[in-house]
Amino acid sequence: MDIALLIVGFVFMIIGILGSFLPVLPGPPLSWVGLFLLHLTMAVPKDWWFLGITAAIALIVFALDYVIPAMGTKKFGGTKAGMIGTTVGLVVALIFPFLGPFGIIIWPFVGALVGELLNKADKKTATKAAFGSFLGFLTGTFIKFLVAIVYLGLFISIAWGHRHALFSFFN
Repeated sequence: MDIALLIVGFVFMIIGILGSFLPVLPGPPLSWVGLFLLHLTMAVPKDWWFLGITAAIALIVFALDYVIPAMGTKKFGGTKAGMIGTTVGLVVALIFPFLGPFGIIIWPFVGALVGELLNKADKKTATKAAFGSFLGFLTGTFIKFLVAIVYLGLFISIAWGHRHALFSFFN
């Protein structure tokens, strides 16, 4: 059972990292589920303080993911249309990855620009607002990715520290 929890927990870690970039998946909370599953094994002692603190961080980052892009958009004079455009641009980048890793940067900006232009903003205002929306998106994505990577590191560290107990049935 411990091996199954370890594997499923690791899968949640990977999905959490992907969720840092995909707007439909809550990255850090999914990574936290991986940590929680690891602590459900018989090999790893339950550390409720650790789980509580990491859960709080995951929830705060999850909430900030909605606040940061809005702050970036407002700071640069953008509207909700720019934020929606950023998300649509991200989805386009994921569906049509022909620009490679640059697509994840270019398409959200283009989406924000188109969203602002469709919202009847002039080109200068739309470009400024798109830049703010895009900065907010990048900031939120970076924070989610950072937390998911740290959680993966913690997962690996804890699993490695308890490897003998986790894999004791192989001995």
